[in-house]
Amino acid sequence: MATAAKETITLPVLGMSCAACQHHVEQALRATVGVEQARVDLMAHKASIVFDPVVAAPESLVEAIRAAGYDAVLPRAGESAAKPEEKAATARADRKAGITIFAGIVAMLFAMPLGDDMGVFGFIVMRMMPWLYVFTPAQISWFLLGLTAVLMVWAGQGIYLSAARGLRHGTTNMNTLVSLGTGVAFAYSAYATIWPAPGRHVYFDAVLLILGFLLLGKALEFRAKRRAMTALDSLSRLRPVTARRIRDGVESILPLAEIQPGDSVLVLPGERFPVDADILEGRSTVDESMLTGESTPLMREPGSRVLAGSLNYDGALVCRAQSLGEDTVLAQITRMVELAQSSRAPMERLADRASSIFVPVVLVLATITFLVWMIASHSLELAVANMVAVLVIACPCAMGLAVPAALTVAVGRGAQMGVLFKGGEALERLAHLDAVVLDKTGTLTVGRPSLESIRPLGGYREIDLLRMAAAVEERTNHPLAHAIVEYARERGLTWSPAEHVQILPGRGVTATVEEYDCMIGNEALFREYFLSLPDGISPPRPGYTRLWMALNGQMAGAFDTRDTLRPDAAEAVAALRREGLRVLMLTGDSAGAAAPIANQAGIDEVEAGLTPSDKLAKIRALQESSLRVAMVGDGVNDAAAMAQADAAIAMGSGTDLAQEAGDVVLLRTQPALVPAALALARSTFAVMRQNLLWAMGYNILGIPIAAGVLYPAFHILLTPWVAAAAMALSSVSVLSNSLRLRSWHQASLHSGRRVKLA
Repeated sequence: MATAAKETITLPVLGMSCAACQHHVEQALRATVGVEQARVDLMAHKASIVFDPVVAAPESLVEAIRAAGYDAVLPRAGESAAKPEEKAATARADRKAGITIFAGIVAMLFAMPLGDDMGVFGFIVMRMMPWLYVFTPAQISWFLLGLTAVLMVWAGQGIYLSAARGLRHGTTNMNTLVSLGTGVAFAYSAYATIWPAPGRHVYFDAVLLILGFLLLGKALEFRAKRRAMTALDSLSRLRPVTARRIRDGVESILPLAEIQPGDSVLVLPGERFPVDADILEGRSTVDESMLTGESTPLMREPGSRVLAGSLNYDGALVCRAQSLGEDTVLAQITRMVELAQSSRAPMERLADRASSIFVPVVLVLATITFLVWMIASHSLELAVANMVAVLVIACPCAMGLAVPAALTVAVGRGAQMGVLFKGGEALERLAHLDAVVLDKTGTLTVGRPSLESIRPLGGYREIDLLRMAAAVEERTNHPLAHAIVEYARERGLTWSPAEHVQILPGRGVTATVEEYDCMIGNEALFREYFLSLPDGISPPRPGYTRLWMALNGQMAGAFDTRDTLRPDAAEAVAALRREGLRVLMLTGDSAGAAAPIANQAGIDEVEAGLTPSDKLAKIRALQESSLRVAMVGDGVNDAAAMAQADAAIAMGSGTDLAQEAGDVVLLRTQPALVPAALALARSTFAVMRQNLLWAMGYNILGIPIAAGVLYPAFHILLTPWVAAAAMALSSVSVLSNSLRLRSWHQASLHSGRRVKLA
């Protein structure tokens, strides 16, 4: 029976304010019939849902979110659901925060004549504004009551409605704490205003300042979140919305959606390429830095591939459109970055568990605080003030943002460098490695070996062997195969297609060509088929790789190829060693070909002549010796070893990212990106840990201080508005610490310094 196809939808979620909100929305979605997976991103205010469209309609998912006390809408076609109304929300929060804080300061000044103990500050106010003392205490109290009530409705409406919706659905969040705190303070102050008595004070200034600082914190959070998402925004803006199509010699500017594969597209100097394309006419330098992190503009000419979003510098180019829309490399990178930023890191589970019970625990602690102060002081005023301070100083937001904020910034920074992390779990695994295993061909070496010599045997002619070998190798995708095919084309040879081609990973290939049963591969393949190698042929020179060829079960010749070390390979290996990592090279090449490359790269541990299963076994052996291992390869012959490794790093070509098997994809085939990726992962993990320690430590210390534990020894109490300012500072501090990763850089590989944060 066929399994119903699953669909994925991303919905904007409005009204979330903390990790508790995120938890409630996820629970509501996962409880919906037909939903297979739901992941809510607090940073981007969106939910990614995998569901069965036969059982659950998108409308039912929206209703599930609304039933949980939040709001959601279906995204319109072609519209990103990542940041609904964020700019408008920031502007509103700015305006409301400014007015409410100003009103709170005014309320504080007006409340001075109401105090029994004027103090130094009250004396200064009396001398500077003597007209305040013309009004009676009753007049001032009633004025503050009206002012506070109006501003609570205007500025705090969203907070109170969110808390009410949550309570209606049996959930609590940060807005519950703030609503209770300000509500209790306002109710007590209203009581003291309507039924005044000696010793009864009003806290209207505290109510306004609590709301003002909360709104100010939200505005600063909005800005910090937008800065954290900068890399994704930059990628989204790279692709033009129109393109210049040339058809029958006529140029016309069309919406990008009307361009078809095969169309000729003109790109002028200073414009960005609208599609992935092959150049037909013209020469120019092209800037691909936003896509691959390659800072140096590259020369592109007829036959070269260009990527959508790249910037054309100095020449008009006519290109043939290849990949369009969501199939372009730019779209693939954007998708991968977006998915990675919304993923969960294992460290986040601790914060999730804490956040799910945080608000109920704080409500219990606030109640205990009230009761203890009532019993100890017999003062309703002190009990209310300290209870309100406990309610408003507690900050689940900081815990909820601690890990995703750092992850979002790090994934974006990595993308700018040409390093694509596929999620928080991959990034966290990369931060705890003990050993790095490197493939040779295409990873440490350039990956484009050249054919240096052909050695015929058994009377065969060199040109015949080359022609038949090219026919077979044309159907494979190994770098050594490319060397034979390119050399044959340079010689002007043509050939009939090979038949019955069978690739034997890590060993070679068999096929039928020109009525011969042909086999090409390494020594391991020929030993497997019990074909003895000739004694009279000299061994390959150091650094050369030899491929043997047999026709109809008889040795026919050998091909000697040579690859070269990448320019930055030795520096990359040295950087890995400086970070305390064990570096190994595993290769299917012969020991004679592998040893010179390993020596040049500075690698002492080398194992050559390995099949894919041998590499897999070696990775397992390293893991059984309690090492956490990363495998770096091209994802072809290394797929099994990469899957087994604790972290897999794929050297990408930037053309088919969706096929890459790694936890991390390097958009440039530069070994130097490997230590850069590991160093960024370690720095990110350190920031995550700092954020969590700050968020948890803040609450562990702040709540008892707000409850008054320092009062018996030091007579220190936190006023409610000071507690509110501290609460706002907590989330902003976590976000600010995470934003340091935006300026992360790797210390020079030549300097020997450790990688550090800028």
